Amino acid sequence: MTTITQKADNPIAHLTPEDIEQIGAELDAIRQEVLDTRGERDAKYIRRVVDTQRKLELGSRAVLLFSAFPPAWLLGTAGLSVAKILENMEIGHNVMHGQWDWMRDPKIHSTTWEWDNASTAEGWKHSHNQVHHTYTNIVGKDNDLGYGIMRVDEEQRWAPMHLGQPVWAFINACFFEYGIAAYDLELGKNLRLPKEKRSEDFKRRAKDTLRKIRKQATKDYVVHPALSIPTGSFVPTLAANFVANLVRNLWSNSVIMCGHFPEGVETFERAAIPEKETRGEWYLRQMLGSANISGSKAMHLMTGNLSHQIEHHLFPDLPSNRYAEVAPKVKALFDKYGLNYHTAPLPQQVASAWHKVFRLSLPNGWLAETNMRNLPRQLGVLKKLTTGGPKVRRAYDAAQRRAARQRREAEAAAAA
Repeated sequence: MTTITQKADNPIAHLTPEDIEQIGAELDAIRQEVLDTRGERDAKYIRRVVDTQRKLELGSRAVLLFSAFPPAWLLGTAGLSVAKILENMEIGHNVMHGQWDWMRDPKIHSTTWEWDNASTAEGWKHSHNQVHHTYTNIVGKDNDLGYGIMRVDEEQRWAPMHLGQPVWAFINACFFEYGIAAYDLELGKNLRLPKEKRSEDFKRRAKDTLRKIRKQATKDYVVHPALSIPTGSFVPTLAANFVANLVRNLWSNSVIMCGHFPEGVETFERAAIPEKETRGEWYLRQMLGSANISGSKAMHLMTGNLSHQIEHHLFPDLPSNRYAEVAPKVKALFDKYGLNYHTAPLPQQVASAWHKVFRLSLPNGWLAETNMRNLPRQLGVLKKLTTGGPKVRRAYDAAQRRAARQRREAEAAAAA
């Protein structure tokens, strides 16, 4: 994963400025076609999903009142897990994007929706809608790319602390909603400041987030388990709520990682982005910085249609049920302009994303150069890089860059 401007073969080098603006015009036309045809079938779709989710959650919680019986625990936990995923992915995420604001329904509107999640709607809409969707995959600008806790690009200098990256990436996946809440608050940056230098806005948002976490925890770990006391199901209901939250967190983390982190998805240098990015340039960055998940209608529903991540990043305000409809048109545009439409099944995308987590937790090139025969020697190299200090690591990086340059020159000579 190297920023696009540092690649030997830039995947957009063949495009002229006129091509890029034409891509923007054609995508605008696709978007406008959907805007012009939004209507009752779309409204029925989201109302049906909301109704189904609420009934599923209510039914699952009713079953969990008798969760001392293992079959009831399994059924209730599975149902509650699915209900939480639906609420976060297909409903909450998309409603807060404003996809359904055109309905003028105060119950399904971005200004009124508060989701079943640790982060507040206000905080999430700022960090996700305003920051991530504006600065998608710009290293150092888009904190969704690694959530500020991971090394996400070869050009970021490796340090021994990155060896722990797979561990904290997994912990973050398990407690994803709390990680997102901390990320929305820019908690690390603000906690490093002296108390007197923390802004009043941060203090207010922190209080709102703690209040939200307390409310969610009280609902899942106090109120609903307490309702199960008469049937002797307090502890099983408590466990069921924990498992449902864990399943929801792992699922949403996996889907979101698949959207921007698999091998082959492009990242961008902050300095290479024009100060006044054109509509076509912004569209192109979304096209190359996103990846799709192929699968069934059920898969698309459970991912909140973020399985169509490319289409979502091009058109974040369009109703999610229309992404499957516009995807073939978007794919045709990729083909027309010689661009890579990145799509693969969920297991392949998850494996690719986690491969990158592990690969970038190690020094550049270390994993690719390591095999069973040279493992002892490579472990010695890793130990030296870990304990040898910045000078040793800089020398290693320089050697890696020279070797990469020589490979590129050899490949170019062979091709000629």
